[in-house]
Amino acid sequence: MAVLLVKSGGEDAMPEWRAHFSEFAPGLDVRWWDDSSVPPAAVDYVLVWDPEAGRLGGMPNLRVIFGSGAGVDFIAGDPDLPRHVPLMRMAPAGATQRMGEFVCWAALSLLKGARRIALNQAAAKWDYFEPEFTATETSVGIMGLGNMGSRAAEMLSGIGFPVLGWSRTRKDLPGVTCFAGDAERDVFLEQTKILVCLLPATAETRGILDASLLRKLPKGAGLVNVGRGSHQKIEDILAALDDGHLGGAVLDVFETEPLPADHPAWAHPKVIVTPHLASLPSRRERAQYVAKAIAAHERGEALANLYDHARGY
Repeated sequence: MAVLLVKSGGEDAMPEWRAHFSEFAPGLDVRWWDDSSVPPAAVDYVLVWDPEAGRLGGMPNLRVIFGSGAGVDFIAGDPDLPRHVPLMRMAPAGATQRMGEFVCWAALSLLKGARRIALNQAAAKWDYFEPEFTATETSVGIMGLGNMGSRAAEMLSGIGFPVLGWSRTRKDLPGVTCFAGDAERDVFLEQTKILVCLLPATAETRGILDASLLRKLPKGAGLVNVGRGSHQKIEDILAALDDGHLGGAVLDVFETEPLPADHPAWAHPKVIVTPHLASLPSRRERAQYVAKAIAAHERGEALANLYDHARGY
């Protein structure tokens, strides 16, 4: 019987994980990450979010590493990671739908003044105001046109937003005005009234949401970061909000998570903070996805959505 170690959601989540895996992979032995009765050599698969450095390298018979989220930064950053073992991202069909829903909600929240409304409600203050623009007058630019970005673009278009897209390499998406490469990025930014970051985490994208980039957006633009916390220089974002160049921001990711209680983003009147929940599928969806991947791997089939160590994403 193959052994799967799980480190996602804490030990209290194990009954739920076992229940879901018993439905989709009844022959799999599902154990908690720190189960001392499982010797490292007995581990076939792991489902993890942030394993301690060096731990995976001590499992000599490990066959596949499954990230419990779309991002695998905390896994790939391990200097002792066994790079010959496939590292598979969490990408069930429901994840792209959830991301599209979240991005639409975030864009509409910025468009309709949701943060202002929430603060007024908390203060029991009746503050009538009229949002200046409709969706059809508000271009949304998406940086990163992978599966998540493409689905978000499709759903935003359905609401009526004109959608722009930027990526490192040329993409062609229905209903999306696409830009590519460094040479076209400034033109993309100049036309973007709400910027959505869905880039992968690489050395090139670290700190990309900085003062220089934000200044290239139209005055009063909105920002949605659902990519990685490493993409944003939070102090630059808050400064751009304070001086009015940015009109609002929805931030779902941060370099330090959970976000410390004393962080200024929590109380900022133009920031909506969400706890890294934009596209995370349910545990049941993730268990089904992993179970199908394990079955395919044991049949000798190729795995999809693998992390490329050479490219860094």
